[in-house]
Amino acid sequence: MSSVLAKLLEELTAGRLRVVDLTQPLSPQTPLLPLPPQFNNTPAFRIWELSRYDERGPAWYWNAFETGEHTGTHFDAPVHWISGKDLPDNTVDRIPPKKFVGPACVIDISSEVARNPNYLLTPERIRRWEEQHGRIPASAWVLLRTDWSKREDPKDYINLKENGPHTPGLAQESSAFLAQERDVLGVGVETVGTDAGQAATFDPPFPNHYLMHGSGKFGLAGLSNLDRLPPTGAVVVAAPLKIVGGSGSPLRVIAITP
Repeated sequence: MSSVLAKLLEELTAGRLRVVDLTQPLSPQTPLLPLPPQFNNTPAFRIWELSRYDERGPAWYWNAFETGEHTGTHFDAPVHWISGKDLPDNTVDRIPPKKFVGPACVIDISSEVARNPNYLLTPERIRRWEEQHGRIPASAWVLLRTDWSKREDPKDYINLKENGPHTPGLAQESSAFLAQERDVLGVGVETVGTDAGQAATFDPPFPNHYLMHGSGKFGLAGLSNLDRLPPTGAVVVAAPLKIVGGSGSPLRVIAITP
């Protein structure tokens, strides 16, 4: 074993490093992104028992389940959006696995979001973060701490009004800045999707999806516990299921942090 890996295990065993679960529970109660009725919506998570130490299987317990690729805490691959449909290695089964691991840059906008649920992260706000914590490195996960995952009521979490959901996200210019000028792995959010709730009205619609995936970058949605991470210094592991031709996948996201 390399000295680096041995040191990692030593630090984890001694408790000098923590493993933080950034994943929300996946169940039939998991909130779903509501699309207009003319489009196909993702089905709710469904789980059913196959056997439980009974006549269906005397020594084992197991379940079957069905859900959409983008349910709960999930990974968005470039092929998920039309702008990334022709890129190479754009499905979850073809993305090099080293790209699932990267340093975390956590930008805390929770105070802004508490005042304005439609808050959009601007490039100026990102640069202010960099002035304090250093330049965002290439191949980093940029995570937006909004504390939105603390909204336990699904209605509050989706925050649907007559004109659509109202949740925070990134300004179009920020998505372009992170994808093109900082070359990040992708962005992660606590909301149901990586675009702001009102992004259907933006030009182009859903600009974070359009710009990130068109640049071959990824998205992590439905994260939690970002308040347990430092601004820098953590490493995130976000490995989707290896679905052949998959546009995304539910996943267990973990962070290793001091």
